[in-house]
Amino acid sequence: MLARLRIPQEMGFFTPAEQAAAIALCDRLLGQQQGAPRIPVVALIDARLARVETDGWRYAGMPEDAQAWRDTLRYLDEDAQAMLGREFARCRPADQRVIIQTIQDTGSRDWHGLNAARVWSVWTRYACTAFYSHPQVWNEIGFPGPAYPRGYKHPGVDAREPFEVADHHPADDPVREGY
Repeated sequence: MLARLRIPQEMGFFTPAEQAAAIALCDRLLGQQQGAPRIPVVALIDARLARVETDGWRYAGMPEDAQAWRDTLRYLDEDAQAMLGREFARCRPADQRVIIQTIQDTGSRDWHGLNAARVWSVWTRYACTAFYSHPQVWNEIGFPGPAYPRGYKHPGVDAREPFEVADHHPADDPVREGY
């Protein structure tokens, strides 16, 4: 957990141009605003890709995840150049949203030779994994954090810890009732 709070300052995978596009993309995907407290999603994705830490699978017809990121960030820049005459990261957030929405609306059809739905899946899978792995976000999803260092004092069925409370309706337990 502490490693997630020590975010690397140097990018190990993304080039500066890729980093800029990735930050803009992830900010739009996750609704992070400039100036607000931000989760360093791109730094977490970068560290993961630099370590070649993937999910262990990929879609048929898609390049390896690292190459997919490089290619699709370049395609975002190409689309932004064609539409607005500038790189994706230099576009206004509203214009970035239009470009991203266009890709999502493409569905499983072709986007620069790739299945757009699978591109969308790679982006959102990595962005959400990085975002929700960060301890600052855990409260948002109701996760109190890992049991350590406190650990468990009373392991076992119906053995509550001192900080836990009993269920309000224990008779409605489907396991005990054999539902």
